[in-house]
Amino acid sequence: MTEVQIQMGQPVPDFRLPASGGGEMALSDFRGRKVVIYFYPKNMTPACTQEACDFRDRSGQLEKEGAVVLGISGDPVKSHDRFKEKQNLPFPLLSDEDHEVCRMFGVWQLKKLYGREYEGIVRSTFLIDENGTLVKEWRGVRVKGHADQVLEAVRSMD
Repeated sequence: MTEVQIQMGQPVPDFRLPASGGGEMALSDFRGRKVVIYFYPKNMTPACTQEACDFRDRSGQLEKEGAVVLGISGDPVKSHDRFKEKQNLPFPLLSDEDHEVCRMFGVWQLKKLYGREYEGIVRSTFLIDENGTLVKEWRGVRVKGHADQVLEAVRSMD
């Protein structure tokens, strides 16, 4: 897979990643449903845990609206399994250890922390419609209130 910048209003290229609980999942597995993909830096960190729990707490409402949630980070599947179990997450976590899907969505970027530069995931969320088209994106997400914004966007799709 090469670096592709996903464009609003365009179909999102299919991808397949290892998933929590074993096996793999592809974006095309969810055709016919709305898909919320959120990219986050690291399992078990405070902001990422809060974000995952916020999506967990709204997952029933999102499901009622015909949406599925997928979390993606560079963590290995074993780490995803522990995080999912510890936080009781009802949705799959996908492992993008080589960052191909992160690059495709443009979320693998140079970041700065305490004057040090490093590459990492910029917290971002993407909403894909039932036909596989990108309809909304949130980049550089602040966790507080974000899951509510996503839920509202999903509700306004119909």
